[in-house]
Amino acid sequence: MSSELGQEKWAVLSHLGLEASSLSHEEARRLVHRLASEGRHGLCIVSDEAARRMSQDGTRADRSEVLSKA
Repeated sequence: MSSELGQEKWAVLSHLGLEASSLSHEEARRLVHRLASEGRHGLCIVSDEAARRMSQDGTRADRSEVLSKA
């Protein structure tokens, strides 16, 4: 049985809303650190399911776009 942390089921939220989804927890952690260094606030890692419920506009960043900026 593989860990849920390795599954691509994590999202990153900030004070601006959904930053990215469908990430492994490690990818999400790295994104949080990168965004924090850029001055982004209110960062947190949640499951994709929770992010879908919290997202007001439904905007989702493409996973490949987010990873290419890392």
